[in-house]
Amino acid sequence: MHIESDGSSAKKIRGAACVFMGLSHLLYLKEYLKGALYALVELVFIALLPNVIIKKLVGLVTLGFPQPDVAVKNRDNSIFMLIDGILVLAIIAIFVAAYVISVRSAEKSYVDYCRTGRFPSQKSSMSELGNRAFPLAGLTPLLIMLLVFVVVPLLFSIAVAFTNYSAPDHIPPKNTVDWVGFQNFKELMGGGGTWSVGFARIAVWTLVWAVLSTFTCYFGGLLVAVILQENKIKFKPVFRFIFILPYAVPSVITMLIWKNLLNGTFGTVNRTLQQIGLLGPDATIPWLGNATLAQIMCIVINLWAGFGYFMMLSMGTMTAIPQDLFEAARIDGAGKGQVLRHITMPLVLYQTMPLIIMSFTHNINNFGIIYFLTGGDPVVADSTTTMAGGTDILVTWIYKLTITLLKYNYASVIAVLIFLVLAPFAVYQFMHTKAYKEGEV
Repeated sequence: MHIESDGSSAKKIRGAACVFMGLSHLLYLKEYLKGALYALVELVFIALLPNVIIKKLVGLVTLGFPQPDVAVKNRDNSIFMLIDGILVLAIIAIFVAAYVISVRSAEKSYVDYCRTGRFPSQKSSMSELGNRAFPLAGLTPLLIMLLVFVVVPLLFSIAVAFTNYSAPDHIPPKNTVDWVGFQNFKELMGGGGTWSVGFARIAVWTLVWAVLSTFTCYFGGLLVAVILQENKIKFKPVFRFIFILPYAVPSVITMLIWKNLLNGTFGTVNRTLQQIGLLGPDATIPWLGNATLAQIMCIVINLWAGFGYFMMLSMGTMTAIPQDLFEAARIDGAGKGQVLRHITMPLVLYQTMPLIIMSFTHNINNFGIIYFLTGGDPVVADSTTTMAGGTDILVTWIYKLTITLLKYNYASVIAVLIFLVLAPFAVYQFMHTKAYKEGEV
């Protein structure tokens, strides 16, 4: 079919490309191999449409139907149907992207035709397609893995938050799962019952824990670094080695050791206090048995375990500060406190602020410290219903909800809320990287 070389056939090219993938290449642009490849993609999609894509999408909408008269192994499994539906949505997204690429390819080929006045040979057309497809082919395995192992699980976790997937009545394949909209969010965040009270308590403690654990470790490490750097202390390498040991030893080991040391009945700390007379023979301090005291001990022990990292980081940053600044400040009569406040602190904070943000986001999900030190205990008023103890943070509560209570819907709601809180920090961190600012990403 004939097309004009003055650009007046642009709508015709775009329309044919939108009707069917590769149609413009086959009918107007004489790029038969390229058009055949694009058309083959749509033909495969159409072939999968009735028995795969539509079927899986219907399953995603319905999540199956109760089948009490059918053997359990042959009943509809709502979770499998949910995963299959999300995978099909991912396939549809890939197909739509390929469709857009085919339309843009047709438009570009027509622009080239208008500029040169001739159609490209099949060899040059395929060579151009190969050159453009090479980077895409190299990235395809990574994109597929990213899609299957990151995007699909993320969408699945979000989708579960809008279902009633929980024990005892909605665990497949014995029973089906249903969509419930925002009911789970209302029960956790605004229901006024035990679950919402427990969620509010744990959310507040998680925020307090993240802030205090981050800033105590940071400023504790900075203080030790300043003392080692500014004062004439002999054997500085020895002190640095000693202070970094708590961070170097696996946290599982150190937390379990501290858990035994702080045991209220036979712990070494209480026995030592009894032996030196600070406690009576039968008196004990419930270091991990009282909710408030246990929370304080979590922060203190996290400081002991984590300040060494920020100490080394701060010392490295201070080493990079030009000595001319310090000499000029001393000549002007500045004391050590003024030098620290006006030179050392601003420069160290400027260099380490991104790491403070990363440490804050890490501590929100710091499962190991809480789980291996206290296990989330002690028991509080709502623990009977929610299984959440006095030191549980959101991520350890998610573990208990999924492993013990099988409340997958509530766990997914909490995971979604954590994502909504942490995503802005991740975006902020990325947007302030040098590569992003210089346009290299």
